[in-house]
Amino acid sequence: MYVGMMCAAKKCGIRFQPPAIVLIYESETKGKIRQRIMPVRNFSKFSDCTRAAEQLKNNPRHKSYLEQVSLRQLEKLFGFLRGYLSGQSLAETMEQIRRETTIDPEEDLNKLDDKELAKRKSIMDELFEKNQKKKDDPNFVYDIEVEFPQDDQLQSCGWDTESADEF
Repeated sequence: MYVGMMCAAKKCGIRFQPPAIVLIYESETKGKIRQRIMPVRNFSKFSDCTRAAEQLKNNPRHKSYLEQVSLRQLEKLFGFLRGYLSGQSLAETMEQIRRETTIDPEEDLNKLDDKELAKRKSIMDELFEKNQKKKDDPNFVYDIEVEFPQDDQLQSCGWDTESADEF
C-alpha cells in the first residue's frame, strides 16, 4: 500500500531552457533536501497560465509534491515562462505580472467579465488571508476600540441631514 510522499516545499522556480518547474523540497521521512524537475510540455506564448498551473498541480505524478505550493505561485511561474517565450525581458514580465496580480482601487470592477472578476476576487481573498490577524499571532488584540475625531473637520452628507429632519 502506497502512502503519499510526505514532503515540505522550500522553494519553487522556473527553468527556461528546456522549460521546467523546479521544486526544492525536504523529505519529511528522511529529512533530506531534494530537487524535483517537472518538465513543461506543450506550452507556448499563447497558452493560458491558469490552466497550465491547474494541470500541473493536478498531475498524479507531481500532485503530492505540489500540495504546499499555491496555485497563484504556479500561475506566476508560468507567466514568467510565457513572457520569456514572447521575447519579453525579465523586467517587463515582472512589471506585467505585478499589474495583473495587484488591485487598482480606482478600477471599476463592475465593468469586468466574470473570469477577470473572479481573478480579482481571488487576489483580494489571498491579500485578506495574508494580512488577517489570527489568535495565534503575537500582535493579536481581541477587542480594539478606536476613537474617531468629533470636530468640525468631518464632512456631513446632504442626504444624512435631510433624513434626520423627516423623523
